[in-house]
Amino acid sequence: QVQLVESGGGLVQPGGPLRLPCATSGRIFSSYVMAWFRQAPGKECEFVAAIMWSGGRTYYADSVKGRFTIPGDNAKNTVYLQMNSLKAEDTAVYYCAADRNPVVTGTVDKRYQYDYWGQGTQVTVSS
Repeated sequence: QVQLVESGGGLVQPGGPLRLPCATSGRIFSSYVMAWFRQAPGKECEFVAAIMWSGGRTYYADSVKGRFTIPGDNAKNTVYLQMNSLKAEDTAVYYCAADRNPVVTGTVDKRYQYDYWGQGTQVTVSS
């Protein structure tokens, strides 16, 4: 069982940066894919970014490409979401997720494929 704990959320001004860590209770194995999703008020949960733990290949939603990155720290078993140039429309609860074996689905952006989820952290972008 893997437990995921997000932190780092808060209020940030438009155009500002914010980094969200997601710490895991156990080891992130090389077969895992780690991802971030978000859910804005009144909207469905949507994929934001993912990283293949083995090899470090990354994937991004079009809405965040060029502004967000998803670095991982293997030694700390932690994945981050580095958000830059934040916009009001980035306001949402951000969730960290882990998929033990993404080769089963061959995808990285589907909610149903993820086995473990964090509790979420609120990010509000407002002046």
